[in-house]
Amino acid sequence: MMVRLKSQRELDRLRASGELVGRTLGEVARYLEPGVTTLELDREAERFVRQNDAEPAFKGYTMPGLKPFPGTLCVSVNDVVVHGIPGAYKLREGDVVSIDCGVRLDGYFGDSAYTFALGQITVAEQALCQAAYEALYRGVGAAVSGNRVGDISHAVATRCARYGVVRDLAGHGIGRELHEKPQIPNYGRPGRGTLLRTGATICIEPMINLGTHAVTTSADGWTVRTADGTTSAHYEHMVAISDGDPEILTTFSYIEDVIEPPYIVTHG
Repeated sequence: MMVRLKSQRELDRLRASGELVGRTLGEVARYLEPGVTTLELDREAERFVRQNDAEPAFKGYTMPGLKPFPGTLCVSVNDVVVHGIPGAYKLREGDVVSIDCGVRLDGYFGDSAYTFALGQITVAEQALCQAAYEALYRGVGAAVSGNRVGDISHAVATRCARYGVVRDLAGHGIGRELHEKPQIPNYGRPGRGTLLRTGATICIEPMINLGTHAVTTSADGWTVRTADGTTSAHYEHMVAISDGDPEILTTFSYIEDVIEPPYIVTHG
């Protein structure tokens, strides 16, 4: 499997893209409150991305047999795991909302996701969000040169052993393309899979369900839901593999300046 290694110049471009994604998610977090539609969030995100001389990475994204994705954001509420299409749905108190954002800046992509709790959610949902959040950072900690993809996968799955770790979707490489090799599953065996080398850039993104790991895809071809209707949580960082500690290229700092980390939106 050919994994494209990045130069320092390319890493600088990816840092800038990752920073903009984090800023965009922080901007969107300011609008999260009951009564706001997911389409309104999407419009704010697109305005902010274009205002910063970048393009939405998801809008117009195509896959064989599907219509182009229509949104700047994927807004996935409650039982929607990923790829929720922004629309007329009005957010409600108690919703668990995953927001995934991608940008293309100066030819390089940024991609990150965060799950928000809109006010009070159940104790079980709080524990789910906490587990997925912590699993992300455990995965990042395993993203070390000389390790293998399976070490990341195992670190994520071990933290989320009591939950449904989604198997049909995975993280990915990133660079000049939104999705590059290798795939980064959220379950696997340590010491297996693609070797991690300095200069590789990847997206680690735990997708964790409160119930079963199984998912279904809606008739629109994009929206992925839990098969049993339980809540899902999703967090994502871009990471650069180096000779030392892994470098997180995206940031949650702009989000967590607005909310109470790791997930609670206290205003609204």
